[in-house]
Amino acid sequence: MAVALTGGSPERFGYEWNVYSAIAPEYEEQFRRWLPFYSPADWAQKCFIDAGCGMGRNSHWPLCYGAAKCYAIDVDDRSLAAARRNLAGFVSAEVLKCSIYDLPWHEVADIVFSIGVIHHLEFPGRALDAMAKAAKPGGEVAIWVYGRENNGWLLWALDPVRKLLFSRMPVSWVHALSLAPAALLWLLLKAGLDRTEYFRLARRFSFAHLRSIVFDQMLPRIAHYWSRSEVIGLMQDAGLQDVEIAWVNQMSWAARGKKPA
Repeated sequence: MAVALTGGSPERFGYEWNVYSAIAPEYEEQFRRWLPFYSPADWAQKCFIDAGCGMGRNSHWPLCYGAAKCYAIDVDDRSLAAARRNLAGFVSAEVLKCSIYDLPWHEVADIVFSIGVIHHLEFPGRALDAMAKAAKPGGEVAIWVYGRENNGWLLWALDPVRKLLFSRMPVSWVHALSLAPAALLWLLLKAGLDRTEYFRLARRFSFAHLRSIVFDQMLPRIAHYWSRSEVIGLMQDAGLQDVEIAWVNQMSWAARGKKPA
């Protein structure tokens, strides 16, 4: 997912969204799993901010559901160009170059969300503070982040290699290298790998989509894997109340909190 901050990997995610810039139909189910608190009807006539929009895929669906206003922000020009193309058909969408740390709005949005961004930030708490500031009193802040639970194999195998090797390599090299692990994962899924709900979902993905996910895991400089209690703590530290949390695909966390009225 795209990252909007200094100290993260915005230019690396910009490369990703320049290569994988088309919105596929299966992205809708992913979006609805990442923010399971909302049905399509919940977005109708809402103003929302997509903080770290990447190529705009997660703004696309709320707009399809009837959202009244969208502010989609990122800092990489390639991500923003892809988002502008993908959201061009929605007159209520604005795609803006802006850091998640410095959202310019104060109490304007019904929903401020960030999918796949907070866990790549150097200062996640500061980003959540900015998101909470942009929400209306009584409005909501929602995030989706990597989970620590059930990801021991990633933390043991992939994460050290990412830190020591992939995060230091030119991103084009990382993309080339992603072909081999993506092919292995593709074969394992076809052979019946179904240890978690995520793998059962991934079985339905095209190879290109699967490779984009593998590449997405390999490229960032920063990647946090948080426990349930840590995610709740992040939300509460931002002053959010009535925090709800959901285990997504048995590998990650979605959280929603309300700004005090």
